[in-house]
Order: sequence, then structure tokens, then C-alpha cells
Amino acid sequence: MKSEHLPLLKSVSAPAVHPDGGRAVVSVLRPDFDADAYVGQLWTVPLDSPPNPGRAPRRLTRGFRDTAPDFSPDGRVLAFLRAADGGKPQLHIVEADGGEPQPVTDAPLGVSAFAWSPDSRRIVYGARVPDEGRYGSTDGISAGGEDARLVTDYQYRMNGVGYTADKPVQQFLVEVPDPGAEPKVAPKGRALKAAAAGTPGRGNAVGTAGLLPVAQQLTTSATDHNGASFGADGQTIYFTAALHEGSDADLATGIYRITVGEGVGGAEPEAVAPANTGRQSVHAVRQSEDGQWIFFLAQDIGESGQDFVARNTALYVMPSGGGDATRLSDVETMDLGCNGRIELRGPDSALLLNNARGTVELHEFRASGNHQALIQGDRAVTGVAARDGSLVVSFADAATAGDVAVFDGGQLRVLTDFSAQLRSDAGIVEPLELTFPSSDGYPVHGWLVRPSGQGPHPVLLNIHGGPFAQFTGALFDEAQVYAAAGYAVLMCNPRGSAGYGQAHGRAIKEKMGTLDMQDVLAFLDGALGKFEDLDEGSLGIMGGSYGGYLTAWTISHDHRFKAAIVERGFLDPVSFTGSSDIGWFFGAEYTGRTAEQMAAQSPMARVEQVRTPALVIHSEEDLRCPVEQGQRYFTALKQLGVEAAFLVFPGENHELSRSGTPHHRKQRFDHILQWWARYLPTAENPAPAARP
Repeated sequence: MKSEHLPLLKSVSAPAVHPDGGRAVVSVLRPDFDADAYVGQLWTVPLDSPPNPGRAPRRLTRGFRDTAPDFSPDGRVLAFLRAADGGKPQLHIVEADGGEPQPVTDAPLGVSAFAWSPDSRRIVYGARVPDEGRYGSTDGISAGGEDARLVTDYQYRMNGVGYTADKPVQQFLVEVPDPGAEPKVAPKGRALKAAAAGTPGRGNAVGTAGLLPVAQQLTTSATDHNGASFGADGQTIYFTAALHEGSDADLATGIYRITVGEGVGGAEPEAVAPANTGRQSVHAVRQSEDGQWIFFLAQDIGESGQDFVARNTALYVMPSGGGDATRLSDVETMDLGCNGRIELRGPDSALLLNNARGTVELHEFRASGNHQALIQGDRAVTGVAARDGSLVVSFADAATAGDVAVFDGGQLRVLTDFSAQLRSDAGIVEPLELTFPSSDGYPVHGWLVRPSGQGPHPVLLNIHGGPFAQFTGALFDEAQVYAAAGYAVLMCNPRGSAGYGQAHGRAIKEKMGTLDMQDVLAFLDGALGKFEDLDEGSLGIMGGSYGGYLTAWTISHDHRFKAAIVERGFLDPVSFTGSSDIGWFFGAEYTGRTAEQMAAQSPMARVEQVRTPALVIHSEEDLRCPVEQGQRYFTALKQLGVEAAFLVFPGENHELSRSGTPHHRKQRFDHILQWWARYLPTAENPAPAARP
């Protein structure tokens, strides 16, 4: 795979399954160089068994970016989010059998998520609501002309969002129009004048605004209200929020519900607190289909409310009427926080995704406590839905960036092949799964993506972010691009990573750069000892975020690498505390709070030990690891006489490598390969010609 093949990477959303169980709909997105944006539409996928050759998957919509499909419970309507080129995603509906989609919302900052009522008449949706005078809400006031912000809280910014207190996520309720009804038309002439004057019977609808149904805002507190869904009675809406006193100083969130009644309206949120749990961060909540139980996903965060390090997300259940909560999953060995969603199946069961040793599994839990693993193996399940006996998943594995399958008779029956062109045009190298002992005997699990040819191959040791995250064996564009350029890519999940239990993840709490560095170097040494075609004299090291941290830390201790790439790194715990969106708690929990602890785990405190040429990559709008981290590290290297370069991307944030603009993602790959060509040239990626 080469950088120009990025548009062939097609990601697939969680499926929506029609209530009759006969078909699923997914969103398929891809980077587009012409639009320099992510474009995609909805696809319908028949679930026939045996497959019907005349009913192949087909494109259902033709919008610029159509996402998040979901059928109404009665099966008549398909709702989804549509964004025009340069626009915000808005809720749309279309008849399930096809037709012209019609908009339902015109939220100034777009709609983030939505859910159907059981009777298919209403939808609850979340949208950021800007304060008056901000974010274009007042004509003639640009971003630079807005009033000053007076900040008094820790939590006031978020990477990819910017300031948050002046545009919290609120929940709205809207009556769903009949998609088969006569279309409304915009008033003009006398009708427009009458509407503007507030003529009785016409309300205040002016222009196109009157074409949309009126939505009722349900929440008003100046904090995010997330993950709303209807209860089984159709009158209660559940969501998560931090509405407790002192919420700015901790990471706790709780469950709340609002009763909306038959008509459009709402009441004050009511807390739904289990009687027996401590401080938790609740990520998702759903009432069971039979209305008897409340499922929720939560992490324990300790008495301080900030002890988040390597805390697995567990599934809990409690009676809808209140009482004690029961934990349904093993919090030590299972991590159910993969996508922050709870999907219902049957009257009292829920479907969850689990991070597990470099894979993502599908599990089913019943309120009674019964549990079974449904899908395991060398793949990453990314979404699931169940209707009328059909269980459908989206997934990625070594051969696909995203596809759809039905779980039938204990087996997966794959229904799509969205990565066919990627395999045929770009070529995909299957990763080789490996485990090597660390210096203390601890097993370190990972993969080798090896290029074609006899070798010897230069080796790139790639370190993931997080640190409580994991590499998987699924198709990874980074490894594929580097392998195509002639590099053997090593990726492992050292202590500190997710997917191997909480003890594995918490092993580096207040001792970053110890066992984790030991593990990645042991994995490197193990691979070099096992494979003769890996060139131990031509080594590079790279990583982003926490991976940038461990790269910078490692090259201050180990000088065998020819070059390094330090991307969007956590490089100085001291300045990170006041500049990062999560700086007020992250560094203190991972490195400890004292100056001595921070210095003992800080790459900036050891920068004078670096001898390795380093390319430092950062994005100007990165609020997670702010650009000053990269700027100061690069400047220090230059002052020490170490060969260094600083690659800075305008308009991008911490997610550049995953969701940056297609042009910038391609440019990033090209610069990375140029850096490796300079220090680790290959036949496929030769050294630049010498200047005359």
C-alpha cells in the first residue's frame, strides 16, 4: 500500500438491521483527495441465507457524507445523519423502501447522535448549542470578534472540539414527519411577509426554517448530556452527564432520566444512582427491552474521582425501579469500553464489544448474570445490531478495513467485500503474530508486518498511543505503507496497554518508561533473534501520543536506532499540566504529582542524552498533546546539535493520522518515508540524490 491508496480505505459503520431481519444498512466512508474530505453513503446489505446472487449489496443514498443509519422500530423509516460538503451533520429520514431523504434538523453546530422512540413517532437527538454571539450565532461576529472568555474551571476545552462550556451537548425531542406526506414549500411574497409578522396560524416560520419540525430542548445545564435513548415505555429518556456538585474536579459521570409524556415536552433530569457503587465514570446506559433493567457501562475512578489509569470498563445492571447494581463482567480481564455502546438483544440481554489480546470480541450478557462469548478470533468487531433473529456485525481483520457479516449458526458469514480494490490495487501484507519474553520473563505479544523479498530489511519499531490502548491484527494503514516501502514493521502491546487485564495496564502507573520500554525493546530483540532477514544494524523507532513519549524516552536510553519519529508526543509532564485538555489530571495519575516523580519520567528532563536524529511531528490545533510539547522538544534537540526536523500541520488536531484531511494524511506519509529514506534507505524507498 502507498500513500496514494488512502481513498481505497473504506470504513464501515455499525449496522442497522431492519425489524424483519431481512437486510442491514451501513455507512461506508472513505478519504477523497478531490474533496479533501471524507465522503460516503449508506449501503443496503441483504441478509439472505443462502445468498441470493440477484440481491447484492448496493448503494442506497448519494449524499456527500451519510452516516449513522438506524431503522425505526416499525420498519417504515430509515433515519441517518447527512452532512453537505463543508456542512454540519443533520438528521434526515427516508422511507425504508427508498425515496428522497428529507431533513429533520438544522442544528447550528450539527447533530451528534440520535435514537428512536419505541412507537417510531419521535426521535431524541444530541446537538451542541452555542452561546449567543458565538460560533456564527450572530451575523457579523467572526470567531476573532467574539467576546473574551472568562475561564474558572479545569474542564473547558477538548481536543477536536475546542472550547466546550459555551457549546454543551444538549438533548432535543422531535416529532418525526410522515415521509410520505405532501412536501412543505418555503413561503414567499405575501406569505413570507405574513410569516415574518407572526400572522396567527403561521407562527414565526420564515423562509426554509418553517419547513422543519419544531424540536423541544430537553436539557439546559452547561455540561454535555450524552448517549440519550428511550426506555421501553416510550415516555422516559435515559442519558449520561456530570450534573453532580463539584463535577469540575473529578471524572465522574452518572445516569439521568427525563419523563417526556405523550406530547412534546420534558421535566427536570432525575438522577438514577445505584445504591452500592462508588465513584464511577458512566459511559453508556440502556434500559432493557422488557423495561425491567437498566444496563450501564462504567469505570471505577477511586475515591479521588480521578484514578482512571488502566481502568477496564465493566457492564452493570440494576433494577429500573432502583436498588443495587450487579457487575456482569469480570473487571480485571474484560474491557467493554471499545465503542461506548450497548446494543439490546431480546427482552433482557445486551451485546458488548471486548478488547481482548489484540482482538475485539463480541459478548452477550443477560440481566440474570448469564454470559457467553459469541465472536472471538483474529478480528476486530467494530459494531453490532440484532433484530428478529438476525445478528449482524461490522468488522475489520488482516484482509479488510471494514466489512459486514451475519452471525449464523455459530459462524460468521461475510456479506460484503469493501476492501477488494484495496487488496487488488495496493496489495496487503498479512501480519505475523508473535510473543517474546521480556527481560523478566513476562510475555510480550505483538505482530510483524514483513515486506516481500529476501532482505535484509530495515526494521521500524512502532509504538501505539494511549498508553491504555492496543494494536490489533486488523489491517493497519501505517504498517502497510511502511512494509510496501521495504520496511519490516514491529508492533507490540507492552505493559500499560489495554486488552490484557487491568494489572497489565496499571503496571506502569507512576513508573512510565520502565516496564513498557523494557517490553518493547525485548520484543524488538526477540524478533531480531528469530528472523535472519531483519537487519539489526538498520533500526528506526516511531510512535504517536504515548508512543511519541516512549519513542523520545527510549532514544535517551538506547542509541542503536539510526533515526526516530516523535509524533504528537506527551514530552514534558510539567508544561502538559497547564496546556493539555486533560493535563489537569492525566500526568499526575500516570507519573505522580511531585516534581521529582515527573522529572524521573520526563523525556524533556533527559533530552540531553539523545543522540538519535529525530523528526518531530505535531498539529497546530492539538489540544491533547499541545504543539508546545513538540516545539520545545525540537528546539532542545537543535540546541544540543542533534539532527532534527519539525513537521507542523495547520488545521489539524491530535487525530491527524486517523482522521486528518486526506491531503494532510497523504503528506504525512510522504514526509515520514522521506525521513526514513534519508537514514534507512531501501530499494523501494531510496535515499535522496545528493545535491550537486
